[in-house]
Amino acid sequence: MAIEAWFTDERNEDQRFPHQRKPNEPVSLDHLAELGVLYWHLNPKDYENDEELKKIREARGYNYMDMLDLRPENVANFEEKLRNFYTEHIHADEEIRYCLEGSAYFDVRDKEDRWIRIWIKAGDLIILPAGIYHRFTLDTSYYVRLMRLFVGEPVWTAYNRPQDDHPAREEYVKSLTERVGVPLAAN
Repeated sequence: MAIEAWFTDERNEDQRFPHQRKPNEPVSLDHLAELGVLYWHLNPKDYENDEELKKIREARGYNYMDMLDLRPENVANFEEKLRNFYTEHIHADEEIRYCLEGSAYFDVRDKEDRWIRIWIKAGDLIILPAGIYHRFTLDTSYYVRLMRLFVGEPVWTAYNRPQDDHPAREEYVKSLTERVGVPLAAN
């Protein structure tokens, strides 16, 4: 099963809604890969023994892992945290998330600065490249359990837009011009 992604509409409704255009404009895995977004579908029920996950972690150097159980009753200042996650930002490092339960949305900007909504569900592992403008929100299920992977000690510093002079952003923009014709390393 492939991940679902689409260009969003411009309505200012609840961020947990799908925000699909009418008619819907799906986005392919190839288009996401052109933006540096990588995807795998794994077995979330056996993540502790998943050989494919082990290979990904070893190949990419993800030696630290933790869990995020995101639901109102588990997180202090839940609504404030969601607002922060939904503020457009970049990171200096990749953002790696593996959905074990529930579902949520990652929104990323494409080369024309349009929003693409990526709906992650159990089994979906995505990697957002350092420097890509993005945001995160829950969907209407209002619950997701995510594995977060890091290279080295966990760093999660968000740099809110605008960040066009940030080294990670400059490197990302440069990589977009070099990425044409590069084969996919993910599913």
